[in-house]
Amino acid sequence: MVHHLPSLFQRKFKVILCFLLLLALLVHMVLDLTLSTGLDSCGCTRKGEDQPSPVLSAQNKLNLRILQDFSGSNSSLEKGVHSPEGVPHAGSRSNIPLQSHNFEPKEAEEKPTWTGRSKLAALFDHPLYKIPIPKVMKKDKLFATRPKVKMFVRSSNEWASNNKAHEKLPKHDANPAWLRFYTGINRYELYARHDPARLATMEDLAMQPIISSVQKPGGTQLKLIMTFPNHGQALFKPMKQTRDQETPADFFYFSDFERHNAEIAAFHLDRILDFRRIPPVSGRLVNITKEIRDITTDRKLFKTFFISPAGNVCFFGVCSYYCSTEHALCGKPDQLEGSMAALLPDKELADRRSWRSPWRRSYSKTKKAQWESDEDYCAEVRQTAPYDNVSRLLNLIDMTVLDFLMGNMDRHHYETFDKFGNDTFFLHLDNGRGFGRHSHDEMSILVPLQQCCIIKKSTFMRLQLLATEPYRLSDVMRESLATDQLSPVLAEPHLKALDRRLQKILDMVEDCMKKSGESQEVLINDLKGQQYTSSELRDKRSSAA
Repeated sequence: MVHHLPSLFQRKFKVILCFLLLLALLVHMVLDLTLSTGLDSCGCTRKGEDQPSPVLSAQNKLNLRILQDFSGSNSSLEKGVHSPEGVPHAGSRSNIPLQSHNFEPKEAEEKPTWTGRSKLAALFDHPLYKIPIPKVMKKDKLFATRPKVKMFVRSSNEWASNNKAHEKLPKHDANPAWLRFYTGINRYELYARHDPARLATMEDLAMQPIISSVQKPGGTQLKLIMTFPNHGQALFKPMKQTRDQETPADFFYFSDFERHNAEIAAFHLDRILDFRRIPPVSGRLVNITKEIRDITTDRKLFKTFFISPAGNVCFFGVCSYYCSTEHALCGKPDQLEGSMAALLPDKELADRRSWRSPWRRSYSKTKKAQWESDEDYCAEVRQTAPYDNVSRLLNLIDMTVLDFLMGNMDRHHYETFDKFGNDTFFLHLDNGRGFGRHSHDEMSILVPLQQCCIIKKSTFMRLQLLATEPYRLSDVMRESLATDQLSPVLAEPHLKALDRRLQKILDMVEDCMKKSGESQEVLINDLKGQQYTSSELRDKRSSAA
């Protein structure tokens, strides 16, 4: 009996050890199940407004953080700094398997990222964001009848004529997102508040394979036109600066870099202000080798590619400024961030008219524009067509508010759809020079508001709402931008600057009301029959402060 004790003890020890391991495994599974259930039921996801749902893998997230840590130079290449050892570079975005999504109209969801309550969902659920537009008649639609896809495919595109594999749309792309986005454009809005086509378009911008990349002709800086298999196209602006790099104070506004993250942030800000006049924009990580160099049919662009001494793939293109080896765009080793903006319908199908802004800057290092020295300049503008129509001037003030919030001094022209004449919204295009300096508020941008002292009542009330704690502008912007693949899109000081600039706009409007003595002369009422008044929102803002 004594002889068998060791073997008996060993068998019992093994049984006990196996039992403990099994118990630990069960506890681990129960904890995982409890945590996942808790996240689903914590109220962190509430119904409200859809957000794009492209998902990065954990490795791609890690690589993206490395790629965002670029130098403060003009190029995206940081000299002498490489990726940490043992960390592989992210693969091509087009190699990520696409998930099938159903974009039928449905109740959407906001997905907050840091609190249990979504301020963004609450904002879009506010009555001020449910004001209906006038009834859209057939004449008010950009396309009165549903156009066929092939009418949008220009025969001059080399890829369309040379690549027979893409001459016909796949069956599942018979109604692509970009076509649904186009058919939703009308006299009053570029897209509806809860339009599923906007979400689907942003999903395409972030995830669709790229089959063609050519340089956009004209312009002062490098931009590319990307084409997708479903015939959709996007304007790609590559990363030139880090998020925390401010524009030097000695830089003139017309010689500043265009920032890819400014294009992304401008779209989200435009939507939060309920203007909805910027086409959908999404951030994207592009493989320079596979998604630009190897598939381009642009010979001039192709000749500008090279391998840097650090072993990174670089290119610089052909343009008026900053297209040289000294300002080359370089990957890590071939991954590059950029903004992907949906292109509007071709002008041959939906012509657009370009208007020179009355408050256009001189674009001279020494000469000033008339509005800079004439305090009564607005009175002259209001007597000149088309600004003798107050609605046209009010739309320009809306654009001024947007530009001041993001610090954009480069609004020399704006566009409208020619079909709608003078009675339509402005297209807020080309916002790459916004969000350059968070430490400076350029008050000259607000001169149209200061001189004319008029603003839409709906715009002013939304600004008041965004100044209250439950709907704080910086918070809702942070939450909205968190859905982008390149998040964080803006450095925190830029988000804080939004709140500061918002308060300066409100103060300027209130000064106008004090000077006129009649708020009706400043706040042009476009909210007839609405239940909220400006004074009510002002009282809420004061109590919150």
